[in-house]
Amino acid sequence: MKKIILFDLDGTLIDSTEAILESFYHSLNTHKEVTDVSDSMITSQIGHTLETMFLGLGVREERVAEHVATYKLYYREIACQKTLMLPNAIEAIEEASEFARLGIVTTKTGVYSRELMEYFGIMKYFEVLIGFEDVTHKKPHPEPILTALEKMKSNTQNVWMIGDTRLDLECSHHAGIDAIGVLSGYDNFEQLSTFDFIIQRDVLEAVRTIAKERIK
Repeated sequence: MKKIILFDLDGTLIDSTEAILESFYHSLNTHKEVTDVSDSMITSQIGHTLETMFLGLGVREERVAEHVATYKLYYREIACQKTLMLPNAIEAIEEASEFARLGIVTTKTGVYSRELMEYFGIMKYFEVLIGFEDVTHKKPHPEPILTALEKMKSNTQNVWMIGDTRLDLECSHHAGIDAIGVLSGYDNFEQLSTFDFIIQRDVLEAVRTIAKERIK
């Protein structure tokens, strides 16, 4: 039985920080409701849903939906040009595909995420991509991982999640699978150490660690 590796996107495989920040500022400037927002206020929330992030920036609940809609329209226009694959990410995907079945589990919109993966020529490596619209409950709830495994017709044995935030690790914990935290993204070592999982420098190190693990 082959292993399964599920990857987060932002901070794990891709760096879309510039596109995210620009899209947030575009929405905030368009609706002129909240001022005095800093880059760190936005990036510290990456991994959460857009709704949660806008609420965290002080947008009133009744205005969140229009902020999200404005963000998404703008983000889709700039995402491909202002997103980068993280160092070693493509190599990690290629190596992982030699011994494991692969999937993506992200809180980003699935449609846009697929467009990004096609743009970089790597969607062909993944059997599934679970995005925001594919689940009712987002990370850290286990539903995104369990939905991916259901589509892959797999149980939770020999399954790994690789992600850069506590949300990824907590989601893995609740789903009952192994996980590796990577330091290429938005949470630091101390934050990821909240969970009793392996922590590696980047996704390539994580993939190579999984490759050495015996199938259970």
